[in-house]
Amino acid sequence: MTDILSPSRSVHVPLGERSYDILIGTGLIARAGAEIAARLKGRKAAIITDANVGPLYLDALTASLAEAGIDSVSLTLPAGEKTKSFEHLITACDTLLDGRIERNDAVIALGGGVIGDLTGFAAGIVRRGVRFVQIPTSLLAQVDSSVGGKTGINTRHGKNLVGVFYQPDLVLADTDVLKTLSPREFRAGYAEVAKYGLIDKPDFFAWLEANWRDVFAHGSGLAEAIAVSCQAKSDVVAADERENGQRALLNLGHTFGHALEAGTQYDSARLVHGEAVSIGMVLAHQFSARLNLASPDDAARVSAHLQVVGLPVSMRDIPGLLPPVEMLMDAIAQDKKVKGGKLTFILTHGIGQSFVADDVPASEVFGFLTEKHPSA
Repeated sequence: MTDILSPSRSVHVPLGERSYDILIGTGLIARAGAEIAARLKGRKAAIITDANVGPLYLDALTASLAEAGIDSVSLTLPAGEKTKSFEHLITACDTLLDGRIERNDAVIALGGGVIGDLTGFAAGIVRRGVRFVQIPTSLLAQVDSSVGGKTGINTRHGKNLVGVFYQPDLVLADTDVLKTLSPREFRAGYAEVAKYGLIDKPDFFAWLEANWRDVFAHGSGLAEAIAVSCQAKSDVVAADERENGQRALLNLGHTFGHALEAGTQYDSARLVHGEAVSIGMVLAHQFSARLNLASPDDAARVSAHLQVVGLPVSMRDIPGLLPPVEMLMDAIAQDKKVKGGKLTFILTHGIGQSFVADDVPASEVFGFLTEKHPSA
């Protein structure tokens, strides 16, 4: 682990002409107008937010833009995963066009991962691409979905199956906004923080085991955890922007997790994304142990840490009934990481030793899920 850095820090994502900075610190929404004006030529902006975040931060962001000489329009969408739909994508695109947003103007996502994914998709396709700024307001979005350029919506076939790679021009991760998150949403974001340790940073995972209470208390460890996570994702994205190889490691826990989200019909009352990832990471470690790739002790250690911070770690922790294993397998078969009909999972040889496993036998996955299913 690095030493604790200053309260305001930045991570650079080096992608040639698509490079950008992630600014991490306090008071960034109040400084947003100045930061955007310093980087973008346009003097108009469209803000897309949701019904939970808008009442808290939209006025402050609008005032910051006005102070920097940037006129803005805004759209407030319903909160929740179901907003990532064709219907709301059309509404977002119409808002940008009605507002006469031009290519050099800013389209700003003010919200969590749902708003970021939807807004980024709209920014990527309106006028074949306008400037895009992420202001993530959840921990999950600050450490994961706001970085790397993945955008998209959900369909009846599965999660994030329609979208584009479209990098932001700037990410402003204001740590002040995390104080308004519910404990559940903060825990869900923490699952993605832990993921970076489990991929290839065993020292970071050990640091989290020792310092998670400070992170949850919004101490200095929080900004440290965000910065390490963003740097980890930046390194992977810079090496494999379009997920042709090692970027797939960032999906540790996601193949199982996305299937569980589909199995709950994306009902956030039952399961939110970070919770699904938590369960998925435990399942990935348990499945690796089942295949004799890793020690069961590592799976137990992962489960113990995620459980102690309050995250679900088993399919049995999901309220309500889950669909049968056959339906979960259908969701896995639709996963974006399937190639040529062959299942691809992120598995592990131990803590911080994840790898891409191609051609995982469907029969092994089916048998494993049958054992773990609440109906077993």
